[in-house]
Amino acid sequence: MKLYIQQKVFSWRDKFNVYDENGGVKYYVEGEIFTWGKKLHVYDCFSHEVAYIEQEVLHFLPTYNIFVNGAPAARIIKEFSFFRPRYSIEELNWEIEGSFWLHDYSITENGRPIVTIEKEWMTWGDCYEVDISEPSRELLALGVVLTIDCVIDQSNN
Repeated sequence: MKLYIQQKVFSWRDKFNVYDENGGVKYYVEGEIFTWGKKLHVYDCFSHEVAYIEQEVLHFLPTYNIFVNGAPAARIIKEFSFFRPRYSIEELNWEIEGSFWLHDYSITENGRPIVTIEKEWMTWGDCYEVDISEPSRELLALGVVLTIDCVIDQSNN
């Protein structure tokens, strides 16, 4: 199953769509403005909130919590490293490897691929292809990808 994340180039706050393989809007994401820390809400096509991402602000390293359907699902922490960014995902046995700056990385569990992320080039704005191996983990995988994107975006600003 593939999802496509299309972010707008000029936006005062995070607001973008997530498309399915047929080009239809499957989710839309809205960020809050004027808050302490980053907060993203993920809604389905019926405007029901299906996931929520919230940054914990009083940490030395970026730390985010992901909620799926109102329940805590994962906690992502950017680890301290000198050469390459590293992330740990608490509550899950997932490992992340690849080039985060190029948006070309994968998430595995016990060596099995869970998610593969690739940046689509030659598009207006940032567009990412997210290939999810298990549809039952779609929202959780989307939350992890969005969280890593938030960390990269904040470190670029």
